[in-house]
Amino acid sequence: MYTVVGTAKSRAFRVMWMLEELGQSYDIIPAGPRTDEAKKYNPSGKVPALIDGDDVLTDSVAIMQYLADKHGALTAPAGTVARAKQDAMLFWLIDEFDAVLWAAAKHSFVFPKDKRVPEIKPSLRAEFDRAATGLSERLDGPFLMGAEITVPDLLAVHCINWSIGAGFERVEGALGKWASQMRQRPAFKAAQARGA
Repeated sequence: MYTVVGTAKSRAFRVMWMLEELGQSYDIIPAGPRTDEAKKYNPSGKVPALIDGDDVLTDSVAIMQYLADKHGALTAPAGTVARAKQDAMLFWLIDEFDAVLWAAAKHSFVFPKDKRVPEIKPSLRAEFDRAATGLSERLDGPFLMGAEITVPDLLAVHCINWSIGAGFERVEGALGKWASQMRQRPAFKAAQARGA
């Protein structure tokens, strides 16, 4: 059994959803970012962390890919062209979706008030919209990488959800419809229920 450190209102949701997709049991240690509880598992205080036996893993995307590799699901095999393409999509999502949303969060509530630059947020929203349009144009099949769900699908949907909570323009069109369908997956709903 795994243990997820974090809350469903954080990047820990990605890991919870991944575990649900994999049919793996897990416990949750509810810990907000930068809390003393979170720092027990990650000195930076970032969540999530995943406890797997005696090992503690950090970074949501690294955890997701670890779980996919360990359980042989939701991923192309390492060392294949399909995996290289999947990794390219994953890294693109980190750069173009996740990093933009994280920058907006830092300038909204993470940084001390005297370090925030609210004027940057419109450009971050525009950057996210540009990336969402690009991703929508690349969507070719039921999932980002084609016929099978993979780690990038979970990351993309979580980022789209995060963008809604951050007050960005709602993702519409093919990408918005796809994200809505992904939210209907039983594993997504199970992770939501666990985090409620």
